[in-house]
Amino acid sequence: MLLILAGIVLLYFGAEGLVRGSSSLAIRAGIQPLVVGLTVVAFGTSAPELTVSISAALQGMGPVALGNVLGSNIFNIAVILGISALIRPLEIHINLLRRDIPIMIGVSVIGFVLLFFSVVTRVYGLVLIALLVAYLLFTIRASKRETAASEAALEDVSPPAGPWWRDAIYVAAGLGLLVLGANWFVDGSIAIARKFGVPEAVIGLTIVAAGTSLPELATSIVAAVKKQTDIAVGNVVGSNIFNILCILGVTATVTPIPTAGISLVDGGVMLLTAVILLPLAFTQRSISRAEGILLLGVYGGYLVWLWPK
Repeated sequence: MLLILAGIVLLYFGAEGLVRGSSSLAIRAGIQPLVVGLTVVAFGTSAPELTVSISAALQGMGPVALGNVLGSNIFNIAVILGISALIRPLEIHINLLRRDIPIMIGVSVIGFVLLFFSVVTRVYGLVLIALLVAYLLFTIRASKRETAASEAALEDVSPPAGPWWRDAIYVAAGLGLLVLGANWFVDGSIAIARKFGVPEAVIGLTIVAAGTSLPELATSIVAAVKKQTDIAVGNVVGSNIFNILCILGVTATVTPIPTAGISLVDGGVMLLTAVILLPLAFTQRSISRAEGILLLGVYGGYLVWLWPK
């Protein structure tokens, strides 16, 4: 319990530093906060998923490693965006609708298809990593084309006070606290769950997935409170893409991951949450509080189905 409580404290301060530093650096560099949310923030907050999945796979706990990825993607959309929308309706950037959410859906389809195989092999892992590199190159090229629009959008914003290196320290320290806090939370949660005899697949899909997603949760909530909704939404979309392409890809490359214990229903719920985000985002180009409640309801229904396992 002490690890869990200490982890929550570190997660809060880590998210505060990460959002403050990354948003200031975005303004200084004249780039859109959305791009920062899709890359630096999203990839940084996914670091716990990467370390936990690799560690679990190397220890022979394949269901935990794979369940962590799928469960995190479900949690990111259904819970993180749901709670963030309750705090403040989330405006959806047009580029998310046209580009990044469809890409996330396509990547989710790939993750679902992998469940039809008994093992996610090293070859599949290398293919996922190659797709990640292609996505990064595509995002960088797209952001360069949008530089002029970004400058126009930021020209009326007052430049941040203080030196740039201070913002960089905020980002680095924030990421460090997020990773440490998530690890403490996960360690404490797994220890408690095992005492109650919870199966590994359920631990990975729920406790580990929610715990390693706490950086995304803390970051998106803080971003929503600070009216940085581009970072709040971009963080989730980018993290979901990163979870499958990088975390699953790198973990499978290090050691093949058996899919036993993870059902097609688990993968189907992951894919469903990705797909329903698109029509929700299209309604007035925002996710309203009512839609946030709907997303939380989807997660609640999934837990009701999952727990008897």
